[in-house]
Amino acid sequence: MLKTFNTLIDSFIDNKVGIAENFLSEALASHLKENLNLLYSGRQMLSAGTGNEAVVLQNKLVRGDKIYWLDRKHNDPYENDFFDLMDRFVSHLNSTCYTGITGYEFHYTLYETGSFYKKHIDQFRNNGSRQYSMIMYLNADWEEKDGGELRIHHVDNQQNISPLNGKSVFFKSSELEHEVLLTNKPRLSITGWLKIG
Repeated sequence: MLKTFNTLIDSFIDNKVGIAENFLSEALASHLKENLNLLYSGRQMLSAGTGNEAVVLQNKLVRGDKIYWLDRKHNDPYENDFFDLMDRFVSHLNSTCYTGITGYEFHYTLYETGSFYKKHIDQFRNNGSRQYSMIMYLNADWEEKDGGELRIHHVDNQQNISPLNGKSVFFKSSELEHEVLLTNKPRLSITGWLKIG
């Protein structure tokens, strides 16, 4: 696992966007995808908004995803496996890069066919606790025609990242504008932030 962690960190250092294939094992990704689909079919996923607890706006012309927050209190064995993985990654990140991360928050994310998320930045104007954004994809057999790429806006170019199963993407929450392009079939992920304070 350390090799995968280092791939994510090294590519972040090289390009401000870390990418690691198979950050989630095929088995864990499959179980998490099953959890997400059960939540969705049970209508437990809610339309996401923009802003934080102080100011939340819902506008499907800006973002159209549905979310469900993960929590160890749910005591789901696969979500706990995911949290254990994140604990190991945060420990490695702190020990190798001295980032001082003290916590994190993650949610399941589902973009229904025809939805998207316009260009935005992940750090709130009134709260700087989010340091790094992380996305782990849960889409087996994804093809280019399916759309739904993550588009990162660098200063002098754009980078499109396909949401392939098990892949993780990692970048600084306050620095890079990004968007989710129109998806042509349901697009599943776990999305979250590594935090300080």
